[in-house]
Amino acid sequence: MTYTRKNVRDLSKSERRRFVNAVLDLKRSGEYDEFVRVHIDYYVSDGEDQLRLAHMAPSFLPWHRMFLLEFERALRRIDSSVTVPYWDWTRDRTPAAGLWKSDFMGGTGRRRDLRVMDGPFARSEGRWRVRYAMTDGDFLTRDLGRPRDPLPLPTKAQVDRVMQETVYDVEPWNSMSRRGFRNRLEGWGPGEGDDRFLIHNRVHRWVGGLMLGGASVNDPIFWLHHSYVDMLWSRWQQRNPRAGYRPATAPLPGTSQFRRVAARDEPMGPWDVTPEQMLEHRRIYRYR
Repeated sequence: MTYTRKNVRDLSKSERRRFVNAVLDLKRSGEYDEFVRVHIDYYVSDGEDQLRLAHMAPSFLPWHRMFLLEFERALRRIDSSVTVPYWDWTRDRTPAAGLWKSDFMGGTGRRRDLRVMDGPFARSEGRWRVRYAMTDGDFLTRDLGRPRDPLPLPTKAQVDRVMQETVYDVEPWNSMSRRGFRNRLEGWGPGEGDDRFLIHNRVHRWVGGLMLGGASVNDPIFWLHHSYVDMLWSRWQQRNPRAGYRPATAPLPGTSQFRRVAARDEPMGPWDVTPEQMLEHRRIYRYR
């Protein structure tokens, strides 16, 4: 039976509570931390001479679709009414937005160490200990909006420009691709510093703290962010039904991306699924 992913704005109090409780149960069982480990393991940049699946590659979108689906399945084994909502960051653009209230995601971190002090995922609540990260602390950190060096979230106009792309991806199939929906949505642009980080990447930087880097799954907002990214891809697919996944065939030996990206029918680890198999989701879930 098809289920629905909703805008976080449209969740009832009961739906918010059920989602939070399912996430906490998953954390208590240790399964949540396995999702963290997977993302760290597959966080490979295009500066590394190895296969890239999760980032800086054409499979960024199908890999995260599968990752999100696996997480959602785990939640629904706990509570079958739960789905992963999406955070439309073109509308809810400030730390005062409802999703950051203490009954849901909790707020930003305190100034001296960015430690989140309120909400169900604060370390002080005793239910959210960070086990796998690149920092010394075992607590969730955030720096919403980066007030000491402000950084705006992507705008609707910026997203609309990305949605005008008509091809999925182009060579060299990495963060340097000049065109293509995947690279523009992932958010790699020209320039230096913050100017290079756009759309998806910009949101990670706006949240800050543990949302920076491979251990970003430690922050449950990761899932709401990627649910919206997946929704944007779903809308783009509907607008461009003939624009399939690229590359259709694997890069040839002797080329820069040989054995570094997944072609349409090549498996994506850690699952035995291909990008092609992740192109259709409407039999499983829909967006509202």
